[in-house]
Amino acid sequence: MRALLVRYRLPVLSVAAWVVVYFVYPVLRAGLIRNTVSNFAEMLSVLPPVFLMLGLLDVWVPRETIIRLMGRGSGLLGAALSVVLGASAAGPLYGAFPVAAVMSRKGASYTNILVLLGAWSTLKVPQFLFEMNALGTRFAVTRWVVNVVGIGVIALIMQRLMTADDIEASEKALASSAR
Repeated sequence: MRALLVRYRLPVLSVAAWVVVYFVYPVLRAGLIRNTVSNFAEMLSVLPPVFLMLGLLDVWVPRETIIRLMGRGSGLLGAALSVVLGASAAGPLYGAFPVAAVMSRKGASYTNILVLLGAWSTLKVPQFLFEMNALGTRFAVTRWVVNVVGIGVIALIMQRLMTADDIEASEKALASSAR
């Protein structure tokens, strides 16, 4: 039981904080319940399609293909595929982590997984189209290019700062979470 509490300490602390706020601040109860229900409803609408996509990816795309296209040594092709996958994906950032875990298990490089997560969080195609209409094409393209360069630089810096053991431990942790 102690091992479970240690492993899930953040969710347990979150629930404990929720309970404290619920009972200590009764004026916030209605908003607390409304937001909690809304967040769970959003997660339930996003996660099933993500897991369906992951199941199809796991079955249809051979590990060798992922290693060849996005593994170590894939260079700019792997990074470009990571950007395309991240930018075209639907859903909030928490949907990217199961995808990253499966990609890691299939042999994608750590750098390309970082690029995927960066692209998923900042390069959404619908957001880009909205920005073009609302803020102008020049702004949207500039922001997109700056973000692509920034994501690449951050991924390369992370790769350089982390030791091979750190990267291997992170890849193992990602891969084990995909099971």
